Amino acid sequence: MSPSRPARHPAWGIALVALIALAGLFYVKWSPYYDRAFTAAQTHSIGASILTGGQDAPPAPSLHAALDYAQAYGLAIWKALLLGLLLGSAIQTLLPPRWIERWLGRANGSSVMAGGLLSIPSMMCTCCAAPVITGLRRCRAAPGGTAAYWLGNTMLNPATLVFMGFVLGWHWAGLRLALGLAMVLGLGWTLNRMGKADCAPAGGSAGPVPEADPAHFQPGRILRRWAQAFAGMALRLLPEYLILVLLLGAARAWLFPVLDFSIDNSLLWIVGAALVGTLFVIPTAGEVPIVQALLALGVGVGPAAALLVTLPPVSLPSLVMVSRAFRRSELAVLALGVIALGVLGGGLAVGLGFGR
Repeated sequence: MSPSRPARHPAWGIALVALIALAGLFYVKWSPYYDRAFTAAQTHSIGASILTGGQDAPPAPSLHAALDYAQAYGLAIWKALLLGLLLGSAIQTLLPPRWIERWLGRANGSSVMAGGLLSIPSMMCTCCAAPVITGLRRCRAAPGGTAAYWLGNTMLNPATLVFMGFVLGWHWAGLRLALGLAMVLGLGWTLNRMGKADCAPAGGSAGPVPEADPAHFQPGRILRRWAQAFAGMALRLLPEYLILVLLLGAARAWLFPVLDFSIDNSLLWIVGAALVGTLFVIPTAGEVPIVQALLALGVGVGPAAALLVTLPPVSLPSLVMVSRAFRRSELAVLALGVIALGVLGGGLAVGLGFGR
């Protein structure tokens, strides 16, 4: 008796993922950012700093400050977060797992390059990309390729670079791009080296898929698994995410106690800005008006550049959201790498005379 062949993955599932990705990204990212680029070119601004809400300093810690920030932040990201949950759950149920393993599963430079390239049109903030990261790792994507995709969403975002050029100047955009490439490729390669012996997710894989069973690919079963994956991901990620956003929103005045010319280009301020930037959470491109406002208040270019590099790629909420997808040592390397590149960015901004 000849061995049974694996059943073919249904093409409609693959087409549905492609449709969600293309339609969702066009609606949530590509179309709004296209219009926003013209606004940035004409006004040299993309809005007020979400950190202070247009004021000179963050509000004092309080429940009101927490709710205000959560509301402003939530209105900016909820569509992208919903898209991230849809894509993250769809990846692990509607796509053939072998596709993910083929392009992102090797613990070498090819998966890092593939992850970085895939991130460029995605353009999500670090928290909205977290569900996609969970889906990729459950399909056995390598840690470095997954990290490259995660970091590249913010650091290689072409729309943010365009906003930055028009609002802050193209030298700022060039600095961000150079350090973004170093972050995506360097940290991705490092994580792959760390995980070369074991590319399985930290929290375990989804288990073998019974692809030899044709019933596994019945439309009703696939859609049921997708709904279960979506609900499970939302229930697991959103409560902790909301709590941390509220806490960071309330603690803005503690994290950013001074926002004026007293923040100079000393190493202490640059390191402090890099640490705070790595913890704090912002929507996509939120770092551009933040840095613009800080420079207008007289903050040194060193700390401003450190924030420009560290605010977007990771945050305390996003690190917690992906904590089941990476080992603790990998998350520590990611966080420390972002901080180090933030300090380097601050030093380069000072050395290159950005404030002159």
